[in-house]
Amino acid sequence: MGMEESREVARIALYMALSTSRAQEKEYQAQFAKEGIRTAAVDYGGDFITSVHKIIERAVVAAKREGVIRAVHADEGAVAGATREALSMIMPKAIGLNVGGKIGIARKGDHIIVAVFFGVGMLHLNEVAVGLGHRALRSENNY
Repeated sequence: MGMEESREVARIALYMALSTSRAQEKEYQAQFAKEGIRTAAVDYGGDFITSVHKIIERAVVAAKREGVIRAVHADEGAVAGATREALSMIMPKAIGLNVGGKIGIARKGDHIIVAVFFGVGMLHLNEVAVGLGHRALRSENNY
């Protein structure tokens, strides 16, 4: 079940990262909550290199705000690590350029996944990039 569950959570994190509006995010959140999956999403834009810290911070704050994680060190560290892993996947395309897009976070049981979907570019030469990061986090009651 572990592999199948982590694939499902990854798919949902991508849905959150690909959502096109705040209303769609809320719609997805309600739908996935019925399946026992907690989600969050947050927009981000800026220079990639100087923004890595801010992107990680925003992911952690969004995950806490939406009840995906508790405000404890292990949970925050799991989201920060998964976000950094996702960002490392898009780094080759993004170094020295501006990025803009959305971070999607999903959790079910022990699995927490962060997906980043960013447009990368300068002037009119745009590229898209997707990254995923996964962490296993021991489930506590209600999480």
